[in-house]
Amino acid sequence: MMTPQREPILIWGAGAIGGVLGAYWTRAGLPVQMVDIVAEHATACSTSGLNISGPVEQFRQVVPCVTPQELRGTFRTIVLAVKAQATEDAMAMLLPHLAPDGFVLSAQNGLNELTIARLAGAERTMGCFVNYGADWLGPGEILFGNRAAVVVGEIDGSIRERTRQMHRDLAIFEPAAVLTDNIWGYLWGKLAYGAMLFATALTTDSMTANFEDPQRFVVFDRLAREVMAVAAARHVVPIGFNGFDPACFAPGASDAGARSSIAALAEFNRYTAKTHSGIYRDLAVRKRKTEVDPQIGVIAEIGREVGVPTPAIRCLVALIHAIEDGSKPMSSDTFSELIAVCESAPATST
Repeated sequence: MMTPQREPILIWGAGAIGGVLGAYWTRAGLPVQMVDIVAEHATACSTSGLNISGPVEQFRQVVPCVTPQELRGTFRTIVLAVKAQATEDAMAMLLPHLAPDGFVLSAQNGLNELTIARLAGAERTMGCFVNYGADWLGPGEILFGNRAAVVVGEIDGSIRERTRQMHRDLAIFEPAAVLTDNIWGYLWGKLAYGAMLFATALTTDSMTANFEDPQRFVVFDRLAREVMAVAAARHVVPIGFNGFDPACFAPGASDAGARSSIAALAEFNRYTAKTHSGIYRDLAVRKRKTEVDPQIGVIAEIGREVGVPTPAIRCLVALIHAIEDGSKPMSSDTFSELIAVCESAPATST
């Protein structure tokens, strides 16, 4: 008996995250259609192929890729893999291509599932958590720096056949992929880690060098505790991954546990070819705006709504904007401004 032909998976955004997924899925025989706004990248992927390099694996794979204007047809499975600040614009372009019984999976940083659900409907939204390291190097070139956690789950906590199928597909790329009924827990855990990564981009030092510096501990500790306090006020139970343990930063958690978790993050990042965060790359290499507002600024706004002060997060957002507009450099002096705020801020509470 012949196996029914799979419908193509549409990947909207063929950069660091979407490109790696597309290359692995296509190589495994899944039908994939990618979309990217960079015409040269789309052409390279479709012709000479997408070159995946780095310590995990090196291979070249031709993956069909077009620009948004060239895309035709509708799709039941759409993976959204654009920067968080591009979510609304991408949704406006992709919604005409989403089948009535289809869904959009957010392979992004932040809480973009909220935006997708508002625009496409909660029933047509699926959550996803990715933590692997990758960088877009140029048209047809992506560095795959390290394997890390990949998790998928419905935003209402249910487990359906479509969720199981998406989990099976993600397991082609990451055999340890997790199917969860608490995707929000993973996403809030990533928000805390993401806040730390934004802080590492205040200087040109590597992620490991930042996490190992005892003078900077107060910043990573404070940022994580503010995110955990907001999550607790929202009745979310964050889940850990790759060395990050949210419980170590929960209201009332000990200093020793926090130091142990940050040391584990330093160790985890020591073994990746992606030595600096994507935020650093946006600021120092690509000279473009970061995801700081939709990924980190949103935590401060939710904190205001639930009555949880977030002075460290607000300061971090302001400093990132200052680097973006050129009014401050990426330097230890800039990082010291955040240290001062964290040292003077009152203890977090819910």
